[in-house]
Amino acid sequence: MICALKMLETGMSDDAVFETDIDNLELIARGKVRDIYAIDDAHMLIVTTDRFSAFDVVFAEPMPHKGELLTEVSNFWFAKTADTIRNHLSQLELRDYVSEADYQRLKARSIIVNRLKPLPMEAIVRGYVIGSGWKDYQATGEICGIQLPPGLQQAAQLTEPVFTPSSKAEVGDHDINVSFTDIVAKIGAGKAEQIRETSIRLYQLAADYARERGIIIADTKFEFGVDANDELVLIDEILTPDSSRYWPADEYRIGISPPSFDKQFVRDYLETLDWDKTPPAPPIPPEIVAKTQQKYQQVRDILLG
Repeated sequence: MICALKMLETGMSDDAVFETDIDNLELIARGKVRDIYAIDDAHMLIVTTDRFSAFDVVFAEPMPHKGELLTEVSNFWFAKTADTIRNHLSQLELRDYVSEADYQRLKARSIIVNRLKPLPMEAIVRGYVIGSGWKDYQATGEICGIQLPPGLQQAAQLTEPVFTPSSKAEVGDHDINVSFTDIVAKIGAGKAEQIRETSIRLYQLAADYARERGIIIADTKFEFGVDANDELVLIDEILTPDSSRYWPADEYRIGISPPSFDKQFVRDYLETLDWDKTPPAPPIPPEIVAKTQQKYQQVRDILLG
């Protein structure tokens, strides 16, 4: 069994995994960051590459070792939240499906998961008014149809976390904030209520853990699927620097976009460019990639010890 990995040479590193090509496994999908392969009718292999995306656009410059960091952080949170909700991780071993050499190259960035039916939404929980939520609040006083108190400043903490779902975009398309009513129309009231309750509980658990370690989780997104019995299962990634806003608590200030341990650093850089946030993506300077990689590593070290 042979797995060929496309390595992109950059000024930073020569071992970034931008794209995978596993000859003996069927490629199911290539997402913004993850390559997904069929193991059998009941399982899939998910390989987290070093591709980088922002504003739902994939950039040509990879972030070396990003996939390994995301996988480690996500698996940490999957284990920590397993008592709250079942997740998609399986018991299958990667070594049984690839050669030993490929196993050594892929093991830190791969998971084998149960095949599930993904639900067409992203479950976003916000504890603070920032990002697209801040823009919506400025325009309407609401986020996803939820009326918020007047006079909030940027990065203000909410009294209680709010559930603000979005559509699930295809590669190259933008996610769109939607109302809870829109989600009910798509998946039914019972499932929507279950997702809202579970998402807020997961966020609160993670936020409390992180706050004890000097980190604020401003917001995060979860994705869910259902199994053959229509039972809810947590899928994709969870609470990574790609899917969450992590702020150092000692540098948090209301009225500004706080410094972060996540991709916001790149978003802030991109906002300075004359770019309409559609493909083709502009180049990201090596120093911006390196600084972002450092931030991902920092939050991993703080959370996992």
